[in-house]
Amino acid sequence: MRPRLPAWFRQALPPAEAGGRVKRLLERLDLHAVCEGARCPNRATCWHEGTAAFLILGAACTRNCRFCAIPHDPRPAPPDPAEPARVARAAAEMGLRHVVVTSVTRDDLPDGGAAHFAAAIHAIRARLPATTVEVLIPDFQGDPGALARVLAARPDILNHNLETVERLHPAVRPQADYRRSLAVLRQAARAGTRTKSGLMLGMGETGAEVGSALRDLRAADVDLLTLGQYLAPSPTHHPAARFVPPAEFDRWRQDALALGFDSVAAAPRVRSSYRAEEMLAIRSAP
Repeated sequence: MRPRLPAWFRQALPPAEAGGRVKRLLERLDLHAVCEGARCPNRATCWHEGTAAFLILGAACTRNCRFCAIPHDPRPAPPDPAEPARVARAAAEMGLRHVVVTSVTRDDLPDGGAAHFAAAIHAIRARLPATTVEVLIPDFQGDPGALARVLAARPDILNHNLETVERLHPAVRPQADYRRSLAVLRQAARAGTRTKSGLMLGMGETGAEVGSALRDLRAADVDLLTLGQYLAPSPTHHPAARFVPPAEFDRWRQDALALGFDSVAAAPRVRSSYRAEEMLAIRSAP
């Protein structure tokens, strides 16, 4: 059983029908939103506001991370070549000024799905030339050529989440690698792309380990940072060790800004794509 959420984590939900338009649009265009697959606590709010983070390359992941609610399948269906155009159509119908595109991890594909990401970026730009595009990518198994293909499509933000501190990676992300994720971010930054990453707190990390991870991200020239509370999707997932109070998130935000991050979103309900447009537009002030 999930521990009872503290009072400061709860929030009033919008009416159940408020996000119906977004949900119906996704169903009509046969698209997925990471908000739903990952059981994001903000999905009702985002859908009420008419936003969603598009999940491409299917709805099942070839990896089985211990923090994630997305279904695992070592042999998912091949990518749908028409999906990028449908994402662009949905973004246009929703009137989005900033589009977030993410994916499941596809270790079964030679390029990890990099070409599909590039196609999605191109399709959105062709339909919405004034709209900014943020991609939240997997690590492509550390293949620099695959990452270069995504970067060549010129996303406005390249997001790759570190997720947790180095010590917890083997338990939480057994098929990923802390240093490999930093290398992905470093390559993107060196290519001149604005970069973003995030950590979940409350997984059993220490304060010293969080500080070390933030310094590692800045050493990789990451520009934008998100810090949010980890919630275990089920009793079989990695357990939440504690609920981090809002004041502690505020301190981490100040520490991160002092390290040189351009913008920092740090609060219990923060997720990597939550109100991403605001983070792109506004430089955080200490």
